[in-house]
Amino acid sequence: MQTCADNVCCVLPYARILVYRYVMPAFPITPSTEIPQMVSNYIANGEINTEFIPVESEHSSMSAAIGAEAAGARSLTATSSAGLALMWEELLLAASNRMPLVLALVNRTLSGPININCDHSDSMGARDTGWIQIYAENNQEAYDNFIQAYPIAENPAVHLPVMICQDGFITSHAVENIELLEDKEVKDFVGEYEPKEYLLNPGKPIAVGPYSATHYAMEAKKNQEIALENAKDVILKAAEDFARLSGRKYGLFEEYRMEDADYAMLIIGSAAGTAKQAVDELRGKGMKAGLIKLRVFRPFPAKELAEALRSVKALAIMDRCESYNGNGGPLGSEVTAGLYRNKVMIETVNYIYGLAGRDFTVEDACGVFAQLEDAALNGKEIEQYQYIGLRK
Repeated sequence: MQTCADNVCCVLPYARILVYRYVMPAFPITPSTEIPQMVSNYIANGEINTEFIPVESEHSSMSAAIGAEAAGARSLTATSSAGLALMWEELLLAASNRMPLVLALVNRTLSGPININCDHSDSMGARDTGWIQIYAENNQEAYDNFIQAYPIAENPAVHLPVMICQDGFITSHAVENIELLEDKEVKDFVGEYEPKEYLLNPGKPIAVGPYSATHYAMEAKKNQEIALENAKDVILKAAEDFARLSGRKYGLFEEYRMEDADYAMLIIGSAAGTAKQAVDELRGKGMKAGLIKLRVFRPFPAKELAEALRSVKALAIMDRCESYNGNGGPLGSEVTAGLYRNKVMIETVNYIYGLAGRDFTVEDACGVFAQLEDAALNGKEIEQYQYIGLRK
C-alpha cells in the first residue's frame, strides 16, 4: 500500500479492515469532538462493531477514511473549521477516487481572527471539492440527513462522498427533543455495505494513485460532474423512502409560505428558523413574505430554485460566509447565476450575516423584508452587498 505522501493511505493492515467492515478515524476539534467521543463509547460498550482509529491530525483521519473505503469498508469521520482545512488535499482525493464515505461537519468559522463560533466558511470553502453537501436547520434534520447519507453516497449512479453539515454550537451543543427511529429500522434503511467494486480488491489488482495523463484526467472530472447531477434524483429517492419510514419529508430545499409570496428570503442552516418566525409575523401584518431553506448545496439545484422563485418580486440571498470576491457571498453568486441562466429576471439582494457567530434576529430578518418591499413598491435602490448587524 502507498504511503500518505502518495496521497492514498490507510493506518490499518488490509486484513484487519476485512474484520471491521465499519471504520471511524477521527481527531478532536471544537465543536465536533463529541461525535467521535460518542462513537468510541458505543464501540467500547459493544453496541457497534466498528474500528475506531485515533489519529494524529485531521489530514490523517481523512486519509484513513479513504484507505478504509478503498479496502471495502464503510467509513465515517467528523470535523470542524480548521480540521476541514487540514483535510483539503484528501477531500479532493476522496471525491476523485469516488469514495462513498461520510463526513459529519459541524460548521465553525475559519481563522482568522481565531474564533470558534458558527458560520459556513469551512464548508463553503470546500464547495468545489466534488463532495455532496447537505445542510440541517436543527438537530432533527441533522439526524435525518445522516441516516440518508450512506444510501445516497453508495448508490452506483453516484459513488461520491457526502458532507452532512450542521451549525456549530447553535445545534451541536443545543438540547432539543427529536424523534428517533428504532435501531433495526435505521439498519434496514441504510443496509449492509457490500461493494461490488473497491480499489484494494485483491481479486482485481489495479494501480491506485498513479499519474493521470491528459488523455484521461479530464474525462474523470466529467464523470464526477455527471455523478453529482445523478445525485439529485438519488437524494430525492432517498428522501421519499425516508418519508415512508419516518413521516418526515425532505427535498433539495424547503419552501415555506411561498405559494403566493411577493418577497422571499433564501437561507441555509439554523437561521432559517429565525427567518420563518419573521415570515409568520410579517404575514400577520399583511406582507406576502416567504422563505426557501436550501438543504442541498451540492449538487446545486439551480433550475429547481429558479422555478420556485419565478413569481416573486424581490429575493434576499443570505450568506453566512464571505467569499472575498468584492461582490458578495457564495450563495449570492450561484443563485443569481442560476436565475439568469434560467431566464428568471427578478430583483435580488445579497446579504452577509452571522459571521463568527454574530446574532441574526427576527428583527434583522424583518428589516431585510422591509428593504425588499421598499425597493419593489417605491423603487428605492438597495445596497447590493451589505453586512447585517455590523458594528459602526
